[in-house]
Amino acid sequence: MATGRPQLKTIPDDAPHLLVVDDDRRIRELLSRFLMSEGYRVTTVESAAEARAKLEGLSFDLLILDVMMPGETGFEFARKLRTSSTVPILMLTARGEAEARIQGLEIGADDYVGKPFEPRELSLRVASILKRARPVAAPPVEFVRFGEFVFHIARAELKRGEEVVHLTDREREMLTLLAANPGETVPRLALAGNGAGNGGNSAIGERAVDVQINRLRRKIERDPANPLLVQTVRGVGYRLVTT
Repeated sequence: MATGRPQLKTIPDDAPHLLVVDDDRRIRELLSRFLMSEGYRVTTVESAAEARAKLEGLSFDLLILDVMMPGETGFEFARKLRTSSTVPILMLTARGEAEARIQGLEIGADDYVGKPFEPRELSLRVASILKRARPVAAPPVEFVRFGEFVFHIARAELKRGEEVVHLTDREREMLTLLAANPGETVPRLALAGNGAGNGGNSAIGERAVDVQINRLRRKIERDPANPLLVQTVRGVGYRLVTT
């Protein structure tokens, strides 16, 4: 592929990474330019052997695999790959017979496009495969439990049984941050709001956090001097221990 070609758009590092495997250099270059213009990161190779070497060192979100390659065919490569990998595969070939498409799908390919093809159709099929392969996002946490308490994050409401526990605005803000990251350490600076309200002095803001945390502990801990629910991570911040 020629170097020095202007890049059509800036591609973020977390964009899906596609591996194009085709023995036709012209097809590889056309697919690379087009898919990069669509916002994908693209690596190209000309054989199954080169693809296997790339897969040993890199992680890809999708393979676009030509079937009719000299040596190890796309069918053979896909069949072997499926014994150890679930990476999505889009088969790409000049063969348009139904039998060939069925063979590719039986091997474990996710879709099949016959040459010649419209680039827009290929792009839509790639997007569809990536969407199906994307992990389902976990639903947002609505509430957390700790000790005798339940904190509803969206409402920023703390309850002990049916009783609403009164919180100040600052206590509510800090508990919301802690509850949104249960079991994880939240830095003092984050809890201080970057020193907001203290003339930008983060040290003052962080000391104010310690005072507010102590007040919060008096409302939820059985023994505020030996806290079990809002624990100190020395030199870093605090964490909420949930059940």
